[in-house]
Amino acid sequence: MKTQRGMTFLGLVASIAVGVFVVVVAMKLAPSYIEYFSVKKAITKIARDPAFSSMTKSDMISSFQKSATIDDIRSVDSKDLVFLRDENGKTALSVEYQVVVPLFSNVSALLDFETSTDNAR
Repeated sequence: MKTQRGMTFLGLVASIAVGVFVVVVAMKLAPSYIEYFSVKKAITKIARDPAFSSMTKSDMISSFQKSATIDDIRSVDSKDLVFLRDENGKTALSVEYQVVVPLFSNVSALLDFETSTDNAR
């Protein structure tokens, strides 16, 4: 006796529905992650600047704003940048921000992002 193999029609529909849901969520979240990587690139660019150790706060802000304009960064502004000084007198630049992405109806995803020049060196 031969046994049947394969997926039922309802199983196929359920699999397709789950796949479509995952793809839609990924498409809605992707722009936020792309922007995060742009922010991270801007912070890394500042950290790898040969004059980073002698940069003033306004120089770092200016450099970040130039990168933000070029890379179309909208979630982070210069007022969101945090400047920290360690015991050796070195300045570290960091940024933490949240993005709320509406998914469907009244369901949203909250994404927390953070990056720092300490991680970029």
